[in-house]
Amino acid sequence: MADIYLYADETGNLDYDAVAAPTESGYFGFGTVMFENAHGDALWRGHELRTTLAAQGFQLPSGFHAKNDSVATRNEMFAVIRDLAPRVDTTFLYKTNAYDYVRARGQMYLYKLAWYLHIKEVVRRVSSSSDRVVIIAGSFGTRARASQAREAIQDVCNQIDRRVTLCEWDASTSWGLQVADYALWGVHRHLVGKGGAWFRESVEPSLATMFTPWGTAGRSVPAIP
Repeated sequence: MADIYLYADETGNLDYDAVAAPTESGYFGFGTVMFENAHGDALWRGHELRTTLAAQGFQLPSGFHAKNDSVATRNEMFAVIRDLAPRVDTTFLYKTNAYDYVRARGQMYLYKLAWYLHIKEVVRRVSSSSDRVVIIAGSFGTRARASQAREAIQDVCNQIDRRVTLCEWDASTSWGLQVADYALWGVHRHLVGKGGAWFRESVEPSLATMFTPWGTAGRSVPAIP
């Protein structure tokens, strides 16, 4: 029997109309990093890195966020991720190829579907029926959106045949969520052709799955029969 800890982060937005925007890749997805049983040493690495960077003049009062951090900070963070090598799983839905019935059900259905496709499969792969699974999901959006997201992820977790403890935390409070943010950011960049050394050296070696059920920017998905 083991305790499985899955830290989950999301990427992209839920707006189908924004797919063509220059800053929008067209994907919405989830990523998780996994630590098994007690992982205090891994958590300490985050604390140690923040204090080391502070001594160099990089103050990180809210922790790490890949999109906003400096190149120097990213280099250090990815080096730690390379050393820790947590299992990484990702699911990306390419919104351009979304089925009509999915679009018709609205944005939060897309959110729930992405979570469903990702977490049910990952939990099945990384745990057994005797394990306890702790899922730490990053809080999402505005207060109204966060409430809807919480209901969606809880409903999916209730469908999983495991002992699941669901936590919804702000990313700034959790080193594990910050690792998930970086790992997902690295895979997302790889998916759009910008992977580089950060992905190749620090994420790809521990990337277990990159699921793209709706195809990718250069590949369509078959129509529903």
